[in-house]
Amino acid sequence: MTNKEKYKQAFSVLQPSGKISLEEERMIIMKKKAKFQAAVAAAAICLAFVSGGGIVYAADLGGVQRKIQLWVQGDQTDADIVYNANGSYDLWYENEDGTREDLHGGGVAIEADGTERPLTEAELMDHLQQPTVDYKEDGSIWVYYYDQKIDITDQFKDGVCYVQVSNGEKTLYMTILYEGGWCTSPHKYESPDSFS
Repeated sequence: MTNKEKYKQAFSVLQPSGKISLEEERMIIMKKKAKFQAAVAAAAICLAFVSGGGIVYAADLGGVQRKIQLWVQGDQTDADIVYNANGSYDLWYENEDGTREDLHGGGVAIEADGTERPLTEAELMDHLQQPTVDYKEDGSIWVYYYDQKIDITDQFKDGVCYVQVSNGEKTLYMTILYEGGWCTSPHKYESPDSFS
């Protein structure tokens, strides 16, 4: 018997432990791992493109469109609104006669340090829920606040009218100048000189 055959016979009874792996097995495992990592990376890239595309699409429209309910002249009305990142909004709803009404607004808030920032969605909604004054073609003047419709035509004295409105949770005191604007306060009626 040759030395080679003796070595084969001596070592043929030995079994390798589970910790020892062949180089070929390592390569197969590494290839599978690489394929899995590539699939995960491709999925992440696709998700980024889809998400980014949606964001860009929404940014192209100027903001995100939502449906809201709004009180318009004492009636609750379904409206569509787009809040824009610059602190403005575009709003539209259908009137009782079927015509479309478009409203646009917005603004900035001035911080304590003097810097300006766009109004938030909550601040814009608060603005949209404020009382309004409407001068009708027949000469009557109306205040609208939530479901309230108040005829104030005959309540002006020296060009000023004071009206208290409430939505059940919050009471506002309105000072109205005849064809000169109005202001509200949760505490008291403001002097006409403070905003005229």
